[in-house]
Amino acid sequence: MNRPFPKDFLWGVATSAAQIEGGAWADGKGESIWDRFCRIPGKVKNGDRLDVACDHYHLFSQDVRLLKELQVNTYRFSVSWPRIFPAGAGSPNQKGLDFYKRLIEACLENGIQPSLTIYHWDLPQALQDKGGWVNRDMVDYFLEYALTLFRELGDVVSMWTTHNEPWVISYLGYGNGIHAPGYANVPLFLKVAHHLLLSHGKTVKAFRNDGPKDGKVGLTLNMSPCYPVDEQAENKQAARIYDGFLNRWFIDPVVKGAYPQDMTALYERTLPIPFDYIQEEDMQMINEPIDFIGINYYSPTTLRADPLADGPFPFLGVEPVATSGPVTDMGEGWEINPDGLKDLLLRLHRDYQGLPIYVHENGAAYDDQVEADGSIQDRKRIQYLRSHILACQEALQAGVPLKGYYVWSLMDNFEWAFGYDKRFGIVHVDFETLKRTPKQSFYWYRQLIRQQGVVPDISI
Repeated sequence: MNRPFPKDFLWGVATSAAQIEGGAWADGKGESIWDRFCRIPGKVKNGDRLDVACDHYHLFSQDVRLLKELQVNTYRFSVSWPRIFPAGAGSPNQKGLDFYKRLIEACLENGIQPSLTIYHWDLPQALQDKGGWVNRDMVDYFLEYALTLFRELGDVVSMWTTHNEPWVISYLGYGNGIHAPGYANVPLFLKVAHHLLLSHGKTVKAFRNDGPKDGKVGLTLNMSPCYPVDEQAENKQAARIYDGFLNRWFIDPVVKGAYPQDMTALYERTLPIPFDYIQEEDMQMINEPIDFIGINYYSPTTLRADPLADGPFPFLGVEPVATSGPVTDMGEGWEINPDGLKDLLLRLHRDYQGLPIYVHENGAAYDDQVEADGSIQDRKRIQYLRSHILACQEALQAGVPLKGYYVWSLMDNFEWAFGYDKRFGIVHVDFETLKRTPKQSFYWYRQLIRQQGVVPDISI
C-alpha cells in the first residue's frame, strides 16, 4: 500500500568528493590515487580526469541552493582525504577544512542534515607510495585523518560513515585492477579488505571517545542479493559463495565478529593464502558496535556454478549470469529489479540483529537528452526510483528498521572508470559550461518528499 513514511524518515541525495569537487590542485590539495590513475592511458574512458569535474569546490553554494529547492532534509557527501592531508599525514590543510566548514554551514542554514563519509576511494597518492591499503600502517593514518575530522567538524556533523564500499576499494582496486590504484592480485584483495575493516573498527572505537557526543557512526556496503540461475544444488551453492564474496565477507566481521568460515576455507583452498596478517585482537576491534549500516543497492546478481573455473572468478568457481530483464544504461549486470532491494532489506533485518538501515545509494544511469525547451524528461529514471522506493515501503511495512533513503546522485558526475560517459544525476551537468539543470526526476523526487514518501505517479 502506498502510504506515508515515518515523519522522522530522512530523504536525501548522495555525492562523493572525487566525483564532483574538481579543484584538483586548489588551495593546497594533494594528489589522490584517482588523480594519478586518470593519467594512465586506457584506464578511464575518453581519458577523462578529475581536475574540474562539476567544480563543486567553487560552485558549492549553487549546489546547496539546489538541495534547498529539492527540499531534502539530509545530504550525504564525502571529504577528500588529500584535501585535508595533501601529503597523507602531518599537519592538516586549513584551507581544505575551511571548505567543508562552509559547505556544512550552508547545509545547516537551509535545514539540511549533513551525512559525512570519511573515505570514498580518493586515497592520497603519498600514502599509496607507501603501499596503500596493503600496508597495515594505513590503519593508523586513517585513524589520524578521522580524528582530525571529528575534532574540526564534530560540532556540526552528527552522522558519520567510515568507509564507502570496502568491497569496491579492495577488489576493484587491488584484486582485478579496474579501479585505482590498479593492482590485479586477488590475494591482496583480502589483505586490503582486512585493513579497511580494521581501520573502520578503530575509528568507531575512537568515535565513542572523541566524536560528537550524540553522533552516530556506521559503515556503507555495496550489497546485492545473490540468486541461483535455477534450483539445481550446484547453482544454489554458487549463489551462496558469491554472497560470501560480495556481502558476508564485509558485514559478518563488523556485526558478528568473524569472517564467514565457508569463505575462509574456500580461499585457503583455491588461492591459497595464509591469513597471517590477521592479528590476535583484530576481530574484536572490527566488531566494535555500530549505530547503523548503510547499503548501496543497484541490482541483484544471478549466479551459476563454473565447474571449469574459467570464468571471471576462477578462485570462486562461480559465474554471474545475464538475465533477460531490463537494464539501465550501465549495461549487462545492472538489471532493474526493485524486488532485489526489498529482499536485501528483509535479509539484513533477519540476519543482522535488526540494525538500523539507510539506503545510502540507489539510482540509475541513462543517456539523458536535453529537449529543445531545455528540459530533461528522464521518465526511465523516475520509473526506476519510483519502483525502488515502493520496495522500501514494503520493507518498512514488514518491520525493517529503515531510517533513510538517498538517491545517487544529486548531479551527473565523474563515474570512475566510465569517466563522464554515464549520467546518474537528477540534475544535469553540462561538462563544458558546468551549467546545472534539474531533470524531471528532480521535480518528481521533490513531490515525493513533500508528500512524506507517498509515491507520486510518473507524471507530476
